[in-house]
Amino acid sequence: MKNTRSITLTGLMIAFGIVIVTVLRNFGGQPILRLFSPMHFPVMVAGLAIGPIEGLICGIATPFLSYFINQLPPNGPFAMMAELGMYGLVGGLCMKYIKTKQPLVRIYISLVIAMILGRIAGGLVTGFILNAGSYSLSAWISAYFIGTAPAIVSDLILVPIVVQALQRAGLAKK
Repeated sequence: MKNTRSITLTGLMIAFGIVIVTVLRNFGGQPILRLFSPMHFPVMVAGLAIGPIEGLICGIATPFLSYFINQLPPNGPFAMMAELGMYGLVGGLCMKYIKTKQPLVRIYISLVIAMILGRIAGGLVTGFILNAGSYSLSAWISAYFIGTAPAIVSDLILVPIVVQALQRAGLAKK
């Protein structure tokens, strides 16, 4: 981590991820959590706005801590640590290395690549380590794409807005 600002923002994103899961768990239960995947949002913002290492740390720490605080995710933190860690790392790397004249296009390209690779990482951990031999391609598609379609749509709308707001406020890299 580079400086106090990135450490503080990373800590805030981790805390936000845990708090939002706690609130939604108490008000909507597991169906709402599955539908909106609230832990994903702050991790994606961390990777895109703060950087790849900070995004990776946020992506690993948030589900790990949430599991010990809330017992969520219910099947343990490991698949989600892989998925969210990949979101943060890849999103940050893409923001660093993809160059476009339109900042919003760079954010969207980075976000989509991170979302795809993160879901692949989560599926690989689930399929080859946690549920070896009993996990299918259709189960992965259902769990990581169909069941979370509202979360995908909301992340595609909200994450770029928040990242741009942080950039305009001077709190995130442009």
